[in-house]
Amino acid sequence: MKQMTLQGEFTLEGKGLHTGAQLSATFCPAPDNHGYKIQRTDLDGQPVIDAVAENVVATHRGTVIGKGDATVSTIEHAMAALYACGIDNCLIKVNGPEIPILDGSAKPFFDAIQAVGVTEQIADKDFYYVKHKVEVIDAETGSKLMLLPDDEFSLDVKVNFESEVLANQYATLDHICDFGADIAWARTFVFVREIEPLLKAGLIKGGDLDNAIVIYENPKTQEELDHLADIMGAPPHDANDFGFLNTIPLHAPNEPARHKLMDLIGDIALIGRPLKGRIIATKPGHTINTQLAKTLRHDIKRQDVQAPNYNPNVEPLMDNNAIRHHLPHRYPMLLVDKIIDKTDNYIVGVKNVTTNEPFFTGHFPQEPVMPGVLLVEAMAQTGGLLVLSMVDEPERYSTYFMKIDNVKFRQKVVPGDTLLFHVSFLTPMRRGMAVMKGRAFVGEKVVCECEFMAQIVKNK
Repeated sequence: MKQMTLQGEFTLEGKGLHTGAQLSATFCPAPDNHGYKIQRTDLDGQPVIDAVAENVVATHRGTVIGKGDATVSTIEHAMAALYACGIDNCLIKVNGPEIPILDGSAKPFFDAIQAVGVTEQIADKDFYYVKHKVEVIDAETGSKLMLLPDDEFSLDVKVNFESEVLANQYATLDHICDFGADIAWARTFVFVREIEPLLKAGLIKGGDLDNAIVIYENPKTQEELDHLADIMGAPPHDANDFGFLNTIPLHAPNEPARHKLMDLIGDIALIGRPLKGRIIATKPGHTINTQLAKTLRHDIKRQDVQAPNYNPNVEPLMDNNAIRHHLPHRYPMLLVDKIIDKTDNYIVGVKNVTTNEPFFTGHFPQEPVMPGVLLVEAMAQTGGLLVLSMVDEPERYSTYFMKIDNVKFRQKVVPGDTLLFHVSFLTPMRRGMAVMKGRAFVGEKVVCECEFMAQIVKNK
């Protein structure tokens, strides 16, 4: 799959939830591998902040990212809409310290993206595949996020509000394509008991019944409730009548749980890559959501390319017979068994290392280790198949090494190992010349990596 960006730009205007200021946010197309970035156009130098988890500076009543003195808050609804629409690259220009709250949901952002359209880019999507269970727990609050392997991105959310008005709720999203119909419209919510502390903290100055569900479930005097109703722009409400202060009813009985699920998507978007995995969340919130995102970002920075997914039960793109049809190599120098994945930019090959490999006879008989030069050669053969796939009649051409740089051997390869080779173009192929990056994996570990140049030549 290719990366996506907006077909054109659009602007949304409205109040800031916490500042109450009139704000505008302009969503702009961005180039390949740009990611999500937010630009403060109202500040000197118009600083740009990468919307990634390590730049989160606060999580009280919303996710806040910052760089130096520049911050932007309430980003989660916009992030959720971008992520759900498959947008990989977008620049958001905002003229204040937060993104407008609009109606308190992701729907205005989602609808605007649908209206302007999306466009496919050249670079491939760089998915983050969940390979094993990841847990993040907050013992103090009882919050827990569990991330499990899955072929798609999906979420289950369970919430406990400890309220007689708002019962425990559950929400699920099995397919991200259902976000618009099932999740985007879910509005943010607040309990009456939370309003005064938030106001004293200088927050929710722009909050009203048009952008938040307000829930009354702890008794107050009529005078106190009338005062808060005035602040929120709500009609008079009987202090003995518990329930919702909004005149607009809930869009669904579990709308608050659906909003929590939406917030979780917006915070997970901060890993900077589309995710393949299932999240099971109990009492999620911005703090623990971004904690999970930071955990995944740490893994991404530790190893920028994940080991390819390999399922031996899936039919390969090329088996050994097909490879021999394209490469001139034969025993004992054909070092790629099959090709399991290929795009215009990268290819993935497999080599099963057995104790019967001829090179183990001399390297080394008592402690067999696959020679590093053969690891490089195997990656070069895999890269050769990538290069040959770019020409018509590939059987009429061969590829030849011209240069090898930055070779690193990180772990020995021994009998019984299954090698996965991930080879990608560093630059577009020009005039028959290809510059590539190769990585060899055993399990999740990189055992060898290098950069190399190859030339494609027509056979005589």
